[in-house]
Amino acid sequence: MKLFNIMVHVLSDTTRHAGHADILREHLDGAVGVNAESAALDGHGSAFWEARCAQIEQAARAADPAG
Repeated sequence: MKLFNIMVHVLSDTTRHAGHADILREHLDGAVGVNAESAALDGHGSAFWEARCAQIEQAARAADPAG
């Protein structure tokens, strides 16, 4: 049973760190998903996504009771 617990822990840590690395990569090269033409861009250009991020940031700041 202990080996099973270790394997589950290693697997969950690996997937978590892979997700973090993907987030960092997206911020570095601006691509989303597997490649720059990925469907994850949802057909919108970088200007759309920059405006969308600003809109979400503004909403988050407005909802922050400390802000």
